[in-house]
Amino acid sequence: MLVRNLEDTRLYFVSGSRPGGRPLADVLAPALAGGVDVFQLREKDAPDEHVLAAADVARPLCRESAVPFILNDRPDLAEEAGADGVHGGQDDQSPVSTRGELEDSIIGLSTHSVAQIDRAQELEIDYFAVGPVYATPTKEGRPAIGLDPVRHAARTARIPWFAIGGIDAGTLPAVLDAGARRVVVVRAIAEAADPEAAARTLREMLDGAAQS
Repeated sequence: MLVRNLEDTRLYFVSGSRPGGRPLADVLAPALAGGVDVFQLREKDAPDEHVLAAADVARPLCRESAVPFILNDRPDLAEEAGADGVHGGQDDQSPVSTRGELEDSIIGLSTHSVAQIDRAQELEIDYFAVGPVYATPTKEGRPAIGLDPVRHAARTARIPWFAIGGIDAGTLPAVLDAGARRVVVVRAIAEAADPEAAARTLREMLDGAAQS
């Protein structure tokens, strides 16, 4: 189990087993080289064997880069997948239950409003995500919440948090201006022709904001 201080992280990449229609390793390896420092495998409705096969690809790549490997919404598979943690949504298993099952794992939670942000900080979790900031097809049916909740998190957060949803090199400056210093991206890397270059561009922008 990898132990890592999430305070030091900046760029969190979420992907399924075929990012941009390509083999996972062909995108994840260069993304890690470009500066991704947290990875989440998101195969929410896939059969167990499919999730575990993808985990077998992601886990060693993350280990080699000393990057946390997070599994989306499958606390029941986390140990078998060799994941360092689990990320859940508001409608998934409660963080309290997940913590009970995975005492030493990283636990993350999605939030979509100011009230959920405030509630998340009362739970026994390690980080939360705020979004979707902008509309995105990866969160179908979930309306964009805009930048105000990002500003609220920047003012009030007592644990690490990440802005998520429609974030790429074009939208990142406004997210940074709102106070975010960590972001989650999906398509910005998964669909990039050059995942390493895409990750490096985002990472340089995040590092620059953190140092300013």
